[in-house]
Amino acid sequence: MPPFDPAKAARYPAAIGCDEVGRGALCGPVVVAAVWFDPAALPGDLLARLDDSKRVPEALRQHLTPLIREHGRVAVAAGSRALIDRLNVRVATLDAMRRAVLRLGLDAPVLVDGRDPVPGLPLPCRAVIGGDRLVPQIAAASIVAKTVRDALMRRLARRHPDYGWERNVGYGTALHRAGLAARGRSPHHRLTFTRGFA
Repeated sequence: MPPFDPAKAARYPAAIGCDEVGRGALCGPVVVAAVWFDPAALPGDLLARLDDSKRVPEALRQHLTPLIREHGRVAVAAGSRALIDRLNVRVATLDAMRRAVLRLGLDAPVLVDGRDPVPGLPLPCRAVIGGDRLVPQIAAASIVAKTVRDALMRRLARRHPDYGWERNVGYGTALHRAGLAARGRSPHHRLTFTRGFA
């Protein structure tokens, strides 16, 4: 059951929510979205359908993303494959979160999914474990980030058809690993995640 009750909308803070997608993938960027809205001003049917992106079917994510953009403020940033290999995926993710939040240009508290507050922000920031089921803006950010990253990986799949990215969007499925074993890495594969493959 979706976690956000429109009847309780006034209890949720008007804040910036931030979440990432792609942290555990073998290739491609980590994509971050930062989303601000006042839950009390959000249409109730939209608030009621927000959830952790992993719990939202793809067709519904595709439907919700433009509605989130219409009724809130949204910014997206990415940590590239090269940045992930140079710094590590955690640091690359936090850097992308900082850039996404700053792109909003808002003076509002920031709530980020996970254990790590975002360093380098001139705004109050708090990490919320399981935030995509507790904070509606974080849930919205997870949906936007997944929609953006999945679309990117499917475009890349047309140029690199050996790894099944159109289905696995860069995660380590059996098909993806078989492609790595047979063809080796593409320029989009994270070196630190695919050691042992040719």
